[in-house]
Amino acid sequence: MTKERDQLQTSYNAMTKERDKLQTERDFLNWRLTNLSWQKFESSWYFLSTETKTWKESRQDCLKRGADLVIINSDKEQTFLFNLKKRVWIGLTDSVKEGTWKWVDGTPLTTRYWNDKQPDSEDPTGEEDCVEIHKDWTPLKAWNDMSCDGKLNWICEKVF
Repeated sequence: MTKERDQLQTSYNAMTKERDKLQTERDFLNWRLTNLSWQKFESSWYFLSTETKTWKESRQDCLKRGADLVIINSDKEQTFLFNLKKRVWIGLTDSVKEGTWKWVDGTPLTTRYWNDKQPDSEDPTGEEDCVEIHKDWTPLKAWNDMSCDGKLNWICEKVF
């Protein structure tokens, strides 16, 4: 009985030490992400670029960071992103089939934050397949479709 108790105590002590180590590592990673231009909102981390690129180049940058262009799931998230006050690419496109908007993870668009008369595909080439949040509109009516070749800032999202 004493031997079993000692083994349990040893196991408990080892797990407590491991838990403390993981909490310290988590806190350090949170600090590091915050200091590398990442911002936390609810259960995700967001990276706001300081340069401009095409939609495709922006997505590649996100993937290199272990993230992807942002997928917007709620009014709160849309408002948070709008309040960053930049014109930014998001992870929404209809490049596979015109008029069928899908997120970068392949899920169909359900919640929409289009500005009035958007999407409109009024680019002279007829190709407005990518979506931006336009900073000069209102939070819940801020999406604009535009050519994927335009250069904008972008937002990457890491979901935890």
